[in-house]
Amino acid sequence: MGDQPQPMRAIAAGVILAVENGQSLSQCLPPALNCLAVNDRAELQALCFGTCRWFHRLDAELLGRLNKPLRKPDRIVHHLMLVALFQLRFSQQATYAVLNETVEACRALAKPHLTGLVNGVLRAAEREGAPEPGDDAARFSHPHWMVEKLRHNWPEDWRQILEANNNQAPMTLRVNALRFAREEYLALLAEAGIDASPTRFAPYGIQLARPVPVDRLPWFADGAVSVQDEAAQLCTTLMDLAPGQRVLDACAAPGGKTCAILEACAGLAEVVAIDESADRLPRVQENLERLDLNATLKQADAAATDTWWDGDPFDRILLDVPCSASGVIRRHPDIKMLRRESDVTPLAAVQLGLLDALWAILKPGGRLVYATCSVFPQENHRIIQRFRKGQTDAILVEPQALWGRDMGAGRQLLPDPDSHDGFFYAVLEKPEP
Repeated sequence: MGDQPQPMRAIAAGVILAVENGQSLSQCLPPALNCLAVNDRAELQALCFGTCRWFHRLDAELLGRLNKPLRKPDRIVHHLMLVALFQLRFSQQATYAVLNETVEACRALAKPHLTGLVNGVLRAAEREGAPEPGDDAARFSHPHWMVEKLRHNWPEDWRQILEANNNQAPMTLRVNALRFAREEYLALLAEAGIDASPTRFAPYGIQLARPVPVDRLPWFADGAVSVQDEAAQLCTTLMDLAPGQRVLDACAAPGGKTCAILEACAGLAEVVAIDESADRLPRVQENLERLDLNATLKQADAAATDTWWDGDPFDRILLDVPCSASGVIRRHPDIKMLRRESDVTPLAAVQLGLLDALWAILKPGGRLVYATCSVFPQENHRIIQRFRKGQTDAILVEPQALWGRDMGAGRQLLPDPDSHDGFFYAVLEKPEP
């Protein structure tokens, strides 16, 4: 019995429990996927992502159906019922299969004493249908604090942001400009039977009508394209890159923007990519190797310049800071479970500290692009405003862009259900002496 694989729903429940306990899906899902046959992995991923996406709505319903919360040792069964509720409410899975197989999964989790409860709760849920959400947190399936923060920050847009967060993001590609023109690659996709169109704002971007495995993309393994959201691709349009420049990509992992920089301008003198995580740097190297690009990789805290900087200032710096990731929830729905309101203020302190530290190693006449994947002003234009109070010589450059909203100190993109993620950019230049 010990060697018998667990049912998929039991595995999914374990993943959701791990997320509740602080692990991201990117940490706890891969080992779970390895427990299944290759053909079953996409279904498990869909179960886990979907349950996280709708967690707050499903959890509100489940708590309303329980006379009392389950004991902590039985908490995994709570998540097993959430997985089943997700299937009942948001999938085409046959009802009888959801009910019967969830009860069997409860037994497989060594919780036979709870099979009656599981059966009763799910049969009532199927019979009665989904209840009307009791508040906006349940209606939009976000934590209460996030709903209120967005309502305050974006009084005209908060509903659209929340709804966009619950959509699955499109699959967007960045064409390697060193290899193909965008129109050439669009033609290759058409030949491969893949429906795609150019992105509106990113010059090398292509959005697919439907996601496909990367091994179906023409010449993917040989570096023709990378998967990258349109908003993230816009960084290179702001950097004013030119041959001979020394460029820093701070907080670089997993390396998508590092590679975009190298692709956007042949002949850069050097691109230095730094990340604090030793575990994530190999992913940067993998991306560089697939695209046949070269960069200098360093594992370091970018703000601690005395530990890694060689004294040669940079012409261009991309500072994509650690943030709440509130603009990419549709790609990472576990953010809604992992992030706390109390995280935002400490993150803002880190962001301002990074700006101050890296400004000192920017060459006079150089340019720094500040970026986040956040929609919270506290991490975005307010950071730029605070920074400029201390660095009165910093010149704010207003991009000549057709995208985003002018916030007075940078441009904000809100998540678009049919296009880009939520992102913020500000461009700062250091004057010549």
